[in-house]
Amino acid sequence: MSKMKLDEIDHQILDILIDNMRTPFTDIAKKLLISAGTVHVRVKKMEDSGIIKGSSLTLDYKKLGYSFIAYIGIYLEKTHQTKYVLERLSEIPNVTVAHITTGKFNIYCKVRAKSTEHAKEIIFTIDDIDGVLRTETMISLEESINDKKRLMHTIFHEL
Repeated sequence: MSKMKLDEIDHQILDILIDNMRTPFTDIAKKLLISAGTVHVRVKKMEDSGIIKGSSLTLDYKKLGYSFIAYIGIYLEKTHQTKYVLERLSEIPNVTVAHITTGKFNIYCKVRAKSTEHAKEIIFTIDDIDGVLRTETMISLEESINDKKRLMHTIFHEL
C-alpha cells in the first residue's frame, strides 16, 4: 500500500478529531470553512488508507476504581513460547497493553488494577502462565505525559 499524502486540511481534520473523535463533521466543516461532504470524503480516504483506525473512547480509570498501574517485564523460559504466553495474557482483562521486546524482557505489559492487593493477584496469575520464568514489576506513581498531539504534529512537519 502506498503512503497517502496528507495536506494541511487533512492535518487540521486530524487535529480536531484527536481532541475529540466525536466532533460532528458539520462542526469540523464550519471551523475549517469547508463542506461537511469534504470532511466526510477526506476522513473516509484516511480510514481506507489505514491512517485512521477506528475510533477510541478514553475512560477515566481512577473514577472507575482502577487507579493502580503497573508495568510488568516478563522473562520467558524459551522464546518460542512468546505466542502462547501472549494468548494467555490476552485472556486477562487487566492486561491492557503487551509488547514483544528486545533486551531485558521478552514481553513487557501494562496492567490496571484496583489496588496493590488486586495487582498482586494479577501478577501471580501472570507468573502462573506456562512458559513464564519470572516477572519484574514496576509501579506507576503517576502518568505524567500522555499526549498524542505532539507526535502527530511532529509527523506532519516531516511530511
